[in-house]
Amino acid sequence: MKRRVNLLLWLAILIGLLLYPRLFGIFYSNLFVSFAIYALFAVSFNLLLGYAGLFSFGHAMYFGAGAYSAALALTHIEGCPLLLALLIGMMGSVVLSMILAPIVARVSGAAFSMLHLAFAMLMSVLALKLRGVTGGEDGIAGFNLPPLNIPGIVSINMTDPLNFYYFAVAVIGLSLWLLWFLTKTPFGQLMVGIRNNAKRVDYMGFKVPQTKAVVYAFACGAAGVAGAVYAMFNDLVSPDSLSILNSFTPCLMTMVGGIGSFFGPICGSAIFSVLDQVTTRYIQHVELVMGILLILVIKFFPMGFTGLFTLAKEKWLVRTPAKTAAPAASAMEEHS
Repeated sequence: MKRRVNLLLWLAILIGLLLYPRLFGIFYSNLFVSFAIYALFAVSFNLLLGYAGLFSFGHAMYFGAGAYSAALALTHIEGCPLLLALLIGMMGSVVLSMILAPIVARVSGAAFSMLHLAFAMLMSVLALKLRGVTGGEDGIAGFNLPPLNIPGIVSINMTDPLNFYYFAVAVIGLSLWLLWFLTKTPFGQLMVGIRNNAKRVDYMGFKVPQTKAVVYAFACGAAGVAGAVYAMFNDLVSPDSLSILNSFTPCLMTMVGGIGSFFGPICGSAIFSVLDQVTTRYIQHVELVMGILLILVIKFFPMGFTGLFTLAKEKWLVRTPAKTAAPAASAMEEHS
């Protein structure tokens, strides 16, 4: 029964995603694409923090590396296919993570956070100074999206917002599924073991720094995919994508949604997207409202909204057997 319910639920979500642009129009479809991009970005951050216990203050440098790599590929490689540009964006982030992994995978805690803060600032300055490559403050813009070609089958025009919506949702959905599958494997349990007690994992014979490096590569590659889709979606990449402020975005989404829960960052991204749209209609100080929300969550719901949902579910499950046991007990008494 549980499998059937899950199957029906995922089928309903799939049908909803297919019909969404038809029901709500292009404007809300673009909002959904933006939400999905940052949901993947936040999930990749949570893979480090929630599953491996690694708090990064510079995760945006991988988001920006993916965005710049895809934009440079589309700008300078003549006839670059769309999927190749996406792959280059992902590999740009993975290569950068492999360069830094020998340093950052050997530390944890405050040292890990501060190292990423320093590297993120360095990457942001390089993006501003290397004007011949990155465009400086102006960034890279005006690159045309090539059609999505499947040789001998179909060629899909990606300048059509509806087509790009389906492309972005498919890419981000597949990326999220792969990350979710990773957390359900024995390697996912190893990540949680490192978070809870790295010394015990080391005593069991697993190589902790190497395992951290692999987790690091997966998380950074997913952030690179989000950055590449972001560049294609906005037709613009600027140093803001590498900024420290952008690094705090997935932190806030993860903390509000729920650290350690796979769907927590997705929930947090949805909350911030709705809050941003509602708040901007009345006041301009969106950051003020988001800051107040973060304070309330940390103060009263430290496990985030998904933690609150889990707590309510546990209480409901505890009360349900009690309610069913009471009539049964009374029936036994009457029978006796």
